[in-house]
Amino acid sequence: MKKRSMQGIRNAGCSTLLLLGGLAQAQTLPDAGPPAAGLESLQKEMADQAAQLEAMKRALAEQEATIRELRSVIGTDVLARKRGGQRAGPAITPSDAATAAATAAAGASASQAVPVGTGAPQPADQQPPQMVAQPQEGQPQQGESADPQTVAGSTGEPVGKPPERETRPPEIAPIFDQPGVLTGAGKLIVEPGFQYGYSSNNRVALVGFTVIPAILIGLLDVREVKTSTYIESIALRYGVTKRLEIEARVPYVQVSGSTVSREIFQPSTTNNVFNASGKGLGDVEATVRYQLNYGNERLPFFVGWLRYKSNTGKDPFEVVTDCVTRCIGNITGTGQPLGLPTGTGFQAIQPGMTWLLPTDPAVFFGTFSYLHNFARNNVSRTVLNGEKEFLGKIAPGDIFGFSFGMGLSLNEHSSFSIGYDQSIIWPTKQNGQTVPGSVRLTQGTLLVGYSYRFNNRYTLNLSVGAGLTRDTPDLQVNVRLPITF
Repeated sequence: MKKRSMQGIRNAGCSTLLLLGGLAQAQTLPDAGPPAAGLESLQKEMADQAAQLEAMKRALAEQEATIRELRSVIGTDVLARKRGGQRAGPAITPSDAATAAATAAAGASASQAVPVGTGAPQPADQQPPQMVAQPQEGQPQQGESADPQTVAGSTGEPVGKPPERETRPPEIAPIFDQPGVLTGAGKLIVEPGFQYGYSSNNRVALVGFTVIPAILIGLLDVREVKTSTYIESIALRYGVTKRLEIEARVPYVQVSGSTVSREIFQPSTTNNVFNASGKGLGDVEATVRYQLNYGNERLPFFVGWLRYKSNTGKDPFEVVTDCVTRCIGNITGTGQPLGLPTGTGFQAIQPGMTWLLPTDPAVFFGTFSYLHNFARNNVSRTVLNGEKEFLGKIAPGDIFGFSFGMGLSLNEHSSFSIGYDQSIIWPTKQNGQTVPGSVRLTQGTLLVGYSYRFNNRYTLNLSVGAGLTRDTPDLQVNVRLPITF
């Protein structure tokens, strides 16, 4: 009896479970929808996610190639600092970036996939949160760049650009004629300038151009020549590319001089003073500069340049000279020019090389150059009454120059520089023979400069030079205001 009772209870329980299962199935089947439609939607979404992953793989491959190129150019240590030197941890690698991107894409796919058995996506307020790939230690956080060029997005287009400071020499206060930092590509700089020079010497020197020893010898015992020069100039610089720029400079020269001398073969015991002046267009210049490499803390930036100087200014042979015994038809006079030239009278070409080595917090820089003056044939000087005296072939001496200095940035607006400039000038020749009294000269100048940057367009540059040899102008003051457009 007990066995039959237990058997009946089991049969009743099984019947109840089957009934409840049948009711549950009857309630869920109408809501399940056609299973084929859900599979088709899931397959489509998986295909879309696969396409996105392929696009990201291609973009990461391009970024990896860019990273290798940048490493070969600027070095691994510089890249490590640019990735985020303020944070500790290993630098991100292309494989880490690919893993993080794949994880993020997989999370996005899981969040957007529709579970089997549902006919439509869940409402926005009931959807589960999407999975976000967390960066590993040493990897950049959101908003940071993993390299000089940030990782591309799902479209394959790069975001951001490499830092400009790693491809251009550092900014310094300019104290030499040739700048070290080139003009940006497509930008124009208009630079008005003013230069003042004072020279007390026994040779005539035209500050700002080349130096020609006096070749006019008269009946005078020249003791001293004092010359003051004022040069207003306008320079135009244009950046053709990031590494190439061209420049043109037009000067306007005003010069005045006083010669203190005493005539020889005369019983006079007092000195005489002869005053002369001149003003007008100076020698127009054109320069092209090219940055040869991308330097770093161990390798200097090198900028090669080539300068051409014309003879558009009034040359020393055009000014009228007071006659001496060598003058035609006149045996009197002082032999001194009645006016002063505004140019050298000779065309010249000057190749050079400028280098800059950044070593935080200072920047070391310097220049090597060689100026060649082209000789002139059939040269004649003008004397009184419009007559000419034939001098023949005149060949000014070439000039070898070098300079070096150090620049220090005081803050984001101002910088300070100090340097030394030296030029060695070979003698002048007339008809193949060295002019009597013309010897090799050495000019040495100590330069200090200050630069103040008002904004991205205006910068004020001031430099002062002091002559260290007797053949060097005693004082040079340069003021320049480059304006960027």
